Amino acid sequence: MYLELAGLIVGFILLIKAADYLIDGAVSLAIKFHISEIAIGLTIVAFGTSAPELIVNILSAFKGHPEICYGNVIGSNIFNTLMVLGIAGLIAPLHLQKDTVLKEIPFVFLGTILVLALSNNFWSGGAELSRLDGIVLVFCLALFIFYVMGIPRQAPKEQFHDVTLLKTLLLITGGILGLFIGGEFVVRNSVAIALHFGVSEKFISLTVVALGTSLPELVTSIIAVRKKSSDIAVGNVIGSNLFNIFLVLGLTSIIKPISYNISMNIDLLILMLITLVLFFMVCVGKLNKLNRLGAGILVSFYILYVYYLILRG
Repeated sequence: MYLELAGLIVGFILLIKAADYLIDGAVSLAIKFHISEIAIGLTIVAFGTSAPELIVNILSAFKGHPEICYGNVIGSNIFNTLMVLGIAGLIAPLHLQKDTVLKEIPFVFLGTILVLALSNNFWSGGAELSRLDGIVLVFCLALFIFYVMGIPRQAPKEQFHDVTLLKTLLLITGGILGLFIGGEFVVRNSVAIALHFGVSEKFISLTVVALGTSLPELVTSIIAVRKKSSDIAVGNVIGSNLFNIFLVLGLTSIIKPISYNISMNIDLLILMLITLVLFFMVCVGKLNKLNRLGAGILVSFYILYVYYLILRG
């Protein structure tokens, strides 16, 4: 048992460090092309912080653990929305761009509805995310990236001027390799821990695995807030949630269709609800701002959600 816990911790450390390398390399590459800060947060940084979820999902699908595939994504998005934004907002109020509030947050909401509909196959029966469903999800991500690329560009930041192309490519390559190794540790040991304690893979994936794969989002957003880059902090969370929905679930199901446990409908509905709460929270009072009171409410909601999961078992 102690070996499994140690292996899980090692896996999380590898995922976090590898994602950090991948983000540094990807952001420095993007800056060279003068891509805007919010666009970097919504795409490059979001992809880097979502890479742990992607690797864990692909490995879980091949090893026959579909509940980890879904629980990892749903749990990560709930953690991102409530805890990552909540903790970042407690450190300093977050100012959101108007397009983030009016376009990108609703896009997350609609994406969650699409996953709910595709997974339940309301029109044909049989709960599964098929290869065709995966293609639909990846296509939606392509539309979102096309929209993001239209966001006005800005001048490159000075701290990236001295980063060579070779170092950038080494960071990206090393990050991807580390993600694969860390992901293997997380999947293997989380399943072993679930079996040891007699709890479901769904519970472990919605809590422990989701928290572990979301640590890069948490660290990235905290660092961004401390550097007074709210766009990176918020864009990272919103973009990561979109990548989790469209790329992680989409690409995983294209590689191997994922069977769906309909008991997770309640968790998808909770994700939809908190996305709506976030939308209206930043629209009330000071427009496009998440203050400390709102951030505290988000964190409280996550504590209540974990308590509910414990009661549900």
